[in-house]
Amino acid sequence: MPEFRKDPVVDRWVILATDRAKRPQQDAREKSDLVMGPCPFCAGNEAMTPPAVLTYDSDGPQSKIATWSVRVVPNKYPAVTDAGGWMEQSNTIYQTAAGLGAHEVVIEAPEHVVSMAMLDENQFERILNAYRDRIMQLQTDSRWRSTLIYKNQGADAGATLEHVHSQLIALPLVPKALQEEVEGAKNYHARTGSCIYCAVVDEEIRAGSRIVAESGRFIVFCPHASRFPYETWILPKQHASRFDSGSAEDYRDLARLLRDTLVRLERSLGNLSLNYLIHSNPSDEIATDYYHWHLEILPKVSKVGGFEWGSGIYINSVAPEHAARHLRDLRL
Repeated sequence: MPEFRKDPVVDRWVILATDRAKRPQQDAREKSDLVMGPCPFCAGNEAMTPPAVLTYDSDGPQSKIATWSVRVVPNKYPAVTDAGGWMEQSNTIYQTAAGLGAHEVVIEAPEHVVSMAMLDENQFERILNAYRDRIMQLQTDSRWRSTLIYKNQGADAGATLEHVHSQLIALPLVPKALQEEVEGAKNYHARTGSCIYCAVVDEEIRAGSRIVAESGRFIVFCPHASRFPYETWILPKQHASRFDSGSAEDYRDLARLLRDTLVRLERSLGNLSLNYLIHSNPSDEIATDYYHWHLEILPKVSKVGGFEWGSGIYINSVAPEHAARHLRDLRL
């Protein structure tokens, strides 16, 4: 059974989930050294995963055995489990709680594809719609205070299976990283009466040097204080605090820009490992004027070393202006 434990100094929760060590390992770069069994995410192998909680039927050319385009299933080796209630315990200076939550896998294609950049725009749109639908469904459960969508692509980014997929975790708490963003945005709004992320959008459009791409609805840019080489963010141009509040046109436009950005990163940096994540307003809050949802893409170009771990200050060897110009100037 997973368990939350809180660091008493920095007020940060960790999750102990020992069953995660049982996950199958599969790295596309080392196929010659592995005995490759059937992929549990491929069409035809649905019995290898728990029953789906959401399925989009196939509406395009797929393999003869594929009847779906996107499946969402409970994680077979979850970091948290949907059992019981949230109750913190504190008999000493240490706090613990049951590892409560919901952990799901979004299988992004029925075919065995190893890079999301290989999917078309329509498939990206289906994936984003699946994110929205699962977030909205999970938010009907009052136990969940936050929901995080994230992708691990490639072994260096933490993926244990190469078939394209992303994950969703709903939690009875707001994680420290998201809480720090929310509090920072709230403090800026209290001082100025405006949203800091909206101010970032305006400044990036004014400067132009860090923009990778933009549309009528979204801006893609390398942040001014990028932690990692080629770190790239996507923000709505109009204020929106929750990812799941978008229109059909929003998700269609985002699908096009997200795919375009991942293709640019892959053509620039090769078959890289990457993470992306979606930070959205906590589930227990209504839409707010101070927080602005966004998607962060973190390519694994460099490794985090001792200085970063010890200080919390990142060293980035590629200026965001250079990274943005390089990505922007690529001919696709």
